[in-house]
This record gives sequence, structure tokens and C-alpha cells, in this order.
Amino acid sequence: MPSTRPSIGYHILALVTIAVWGTTFVSTKVLLSHGLTPPEIMFYRFIIAYALTWIFTRKVWADTWKDELLLALAGFTGGTLYFLAENTALDYSITSNVALVVCVTPVLTALLTSLCYKERITARLVVGSVVALSGVGFVVLNGTVLKIHPLGDALALVAAMAWAVYSVVIRRFDGCYTTWFVTRKVFFYGIVTMIPFIAAGMGGGLHLDKLTIPVVLGNVLFLSVVASMLCFYSWNLVLEKIGTIRASNYMYTQPLVSLACSVAVLGEPITPIALGGTVLILSGIYLAEHGWKKRT
Repeated sequence: MPSTRPSIGYHILALVTIAVWGTTFVSTKVLLSHGLTPPEIMFYRFIIAYALTWIFTRKVWADTWKDELLLALAGFTGGTLYFLAENTALDYSITSNVALVVCVTPVLTALLTSLCYKERITARLVVGSVVALSGVGFVVLNGTVLKIHPLGDALALVAAMAWAVYSVVIRRFDGCYTTWFVTRKVFFYGIVTMIPFIAAGMGGGLHLDKLTIPVVLGNVLFLSVVASMLCFYSWNLVLEKIGTIRASNYMYTQPLVSLACSVAVLGEPITPIALGGTVLILSGIYLAEHGWKKRT
């Protein structure tokens, strides 16, 4: 079970992980623009990450079939369903919409955690989540009018729900297996459950020839080694050390990473609306963190 006083280092690790994931929208867009498909991108990410994780653990199977099935569920929800839904959503909606909808993940995670593990959702947690999500809206929309893209936005919501389920399932393995073993099994079952989509010709199959393009190969390696292998490991570790709800609240900071990138890379100015949204996000996370209590 997570410690009631986890090291500040794990909170920093959560922020760093989210910061890296916040840049993956850009890499995914680059790969999509070069003709790679959502299933293909996810397949490359997981097959490379899976191969590398064998360096850290050689255990093959879980101790029980129930645990093995739960790991398969984690691989499907946190791998195939999440990435397929999110990457496809980027094809049918705009990035800001997808980023905004995916940021309801902490709310969904809190609800599922409460249902599955009988943990209280306090008033301060609810208020903090609403404040943070409002800040996300300010940062992502930045004064523009929200335009609904039904299919893409619905797929983004599916991705949010899938990640919430993944987070709740992963908690089941706290203290039972090493984090590397759990991470490797997630990649394995993500690959296995993605194969039928590729075999059925969804998205046109694999385009191995495009991996000879430097920008494509570079982004694939970044998504595979850094955003997948290292970040899945660090996120699973954070879930174990500080708890599912606390960790998930840091996902509200993901739009801040995109904002920082637009300022640093594109030279875009920080508007008062975006600045106000930043304050709301940080305030909401503070309230949510201090509003989390376990039922005794």
C-alpha cells in the first residue's frame, strides 16, 4: 500500500513523467503526418519497449492466472485501447480538444478508485478537481471557442476511461511483483491485443520503409524508449508509492507542458487567460492533494 508520507522525489518523478508525456502529442502528430497509422505507432512503441525491459527482469508469468488476466486487462486498457483511441482521436479532432478531454482522466480515476477500493472522495478533492479542470480549459482553449468534433472527442473520452481503468488495475499489484515485471507484461499484452487490429488491415498495416526517414525513426525511438519504457516504469512506480488518486491528479499539468513548448519553441506569448489557467491548475492540484484521505 502507498505510504502516507511518500518521498517528495516520487512527486517530482510524477511531474517529470507527465512532462515527457505532454510532448508526445507533437511526436505523434509528426508520425501521423508521415503516413504512419495509430495502431502502427503504438505497435512500434511497445515492441521496442518490451524488448528492452527484458534487460531488467526475466520473470515470465504472474504467480496466478487471475493476476495474469488482470495484467492482460492492464495491457489492453493502458496500451491498445488508450493509444488507439487517443491517436485516432487526433485524426478526427483538434489537439486542444483531445488534450482537454483526456484531462478528465483524474476525475474518472478517482471515481473508479472509490468504487473498487472503497476510498472516500472528500469535498476538497472534488473542489480541487473542478478548479484544476477549469484551469485546463483556460490553458487549452486560450480564449478560443470550443468546437465539438463528435467522433474525435468521443474517442478521447474512451482514452481517458481506458487510462483510468489501467491505473486502478495496476494498483492491484502493489508489493506483489517488481515494477519492471508489471511494466513488461503491460507492453506484452498491449502488443498481443494490438496484433488483431494490424492483421485485419486497420490503418493499412505496417510501413517499415518509413523507418529509414531520420525524423520518423527519431520520433519512434523517443516514443519507444523514453515515453514508453522509461515513463511507464516511472508511472507504475509512482502509482505504487504515492497512490492512484494522488498520482493521477498530476495529469492536470500536461497542458502546461504544451504551453511551455509553444512559448519556448514557437515563441508564442503567454496570454492572461493562459496564465490564469496555470494558476487554477496549480491551485486545484494543491486542493486535490490535501483533500485525499483513505477510509479507515
